[in-house]
Amino acid sequence: MHPETLVRDHTVYACVMGSRAFGLATDGSDTDRRGVFLAPTPLFWRFDKPPTHVEGPAEEQFSWELERFCQLALRANPTVLECLHSPLVEYADATGRELIALREAFLSRRVHETFARYAHGQRRKLEADVRNHGSPRWKHAMHLLRLLTSARDLLRTGTLTLDVGDRREPLLAVKRGEVPWPDVESWMTRLAAEAERAVHRSPLPAEPDRRRVEDFLVRVRRASALQADADDEVVQGVVGGGRLRQA
Repeated sequence: MHPETLVRDHTVYACVMGSRAFGLATDGSDTDRRGVFLAPTPLFWRFDKPPTHVEGPAEEQFSWELERFCQLALRANPTVLECLHSPLVEYADATGRELIALREAFLSRRVHETFARYAHGQRRKLEADVRNHGSPRWKHAMHLLRLLTSARDLLRTGTLTLDVGDRREPLLAVKRGEVPWPDVESWMTRLAAEAERAVHRSPLPAEPDRRRVEDFLVRVRRASALQADADDEVVQGVVGGGRLRQA
């Protein structure tokens, strides 16, 4: 099965991400689309497994296979967790709606480590730009501030909110290069320190609810197997309980 077919015919969840989901879009902003597809269970019974992710078929579109998406979310991957909390959901079937209902099961205090590690890497890149070019990539600086704010608030409240709300104008001022770099650095340092303090009092559990997520995945895989193509001999031999002819 062609990867693009998996996205076209088997997507269970699709949303808009990037500046439009964050409330930071301007006239020239792209529309970044992210999604989750459910590869039919019989594809996993073959030597060539379905892809864990697919780029496209549209521009600025990226999708994960459901199992890979859940694995990354359980590890508190910032990109994946934010995708699941997008305020701009374009499509969700029954499986997608159940995935949305599981959002809290993925959240834990692990987000402090993963968000902080990602932020540290991005900040080092910005600092290298300042050393080598005299200024950072201001758009990236804006998004790093947004991420740090989101992580701090998540640890404080237990809720992941993407839209920046009334922080829009101060953040766009950073994007336009109107805020001196030392002030941006101080802002980043303060947010990181506030997140560090918040993690010790966070309402989030220490670990995500792996069992609940795994039960969901097993049920979805089983349902997919039972809906398999009636003409597929391998599928019928396994799902139908029949015996396959031995060579």
